[in-house]
Amino acid sequence: MSLLNNHKFIAFETIVIKEVRRFSRIWLQTLVPPAITIGLYFVIFGNLVGRRIGEMGGFQYMEFIIPGLIMMSVIQNSYSNVVSSFFSHKFQRSVEELLVSPVPNYVILAGFVVGGMARGLAVGAIVTSMSLFFADLEIAHPLITVAVILLTSIVFSMAGFINAVFANSFDDISIVPTFVLTPLIYLGGVFYSVQMLPGFWQTVSSFNPIFYMVNTFRYGFLGSSDVDVYWAFVILGVFVVVLYTGCLWLLRHGTGIRH
Repeated sequence: MSLLNNHKFIAFETIVIKEVRRFSRIWLQTLVPPAITIGLYFVIFGNLVGRRIGEMGGFQYMEFIIPGLIMMSVIQNSYSNVVSSFFSHKFQRSVEELLVSPVPNYVILAGFVVGGMARGLAVGAIVTSMSLFFADLEIAHPLITVAVILLTSIVFSMAGFINAVFANSFDDISIVPTFVLTPLIYLGGVFYSVQMLPGFWQTVSSFNPIFYMVNTFRYGFLGSSDVDVYWAFVILGVFVVVLYTGCLWLLRHGTGIRH
């Protein structure tokens, strides 16, 4: 049994190392551009626009948007790493070698998810370091901050995996990020407090899962949130379980993979 488990760990470690090397080898394309983009948000929205806005939710506007921008970078990069990587494996037929090997499906899934988390958290760390040049950050609740960013990166790594499974071309892997993910992020309270919205739009925002992730992460930093933090963790937990179950089901049935 221990030998079998050792084989599983070696397979998991191999997939993770391969995924990390994949994005770190081309760091000028995977790590630098998102950091530059978020840096522009700091300068334009935080400094220039923020001076006119003043305070938001009881905090300086720059302090208010920093947690949301960090979370945005983690979401986008966790998602994009897995969707591009797994689809490339599917396109090259190399994923079929994994499926016929004695490696369990959950090990394959875990390897790709951890690879996506590694890129998302790496970009998040870079953005956090950049934010220190614009504001003095103090983390009010470190455990909540770490927990929510880890769960969020897991959720969107698995979401990227599902997108890759159903994608039939490289164009398909950009449809969801462009028409679903990006609008949800911008409407998730990154740049504003939901309290500013009319009642109807506050209700609409309550159906946006990213709204809960951004605000819980902001609570971890600032100690203030527009949502119930415990309820947000329940929502995150449900998404993790549902997406994990869905990913394993797709792998088990070879949906979009076996032809």
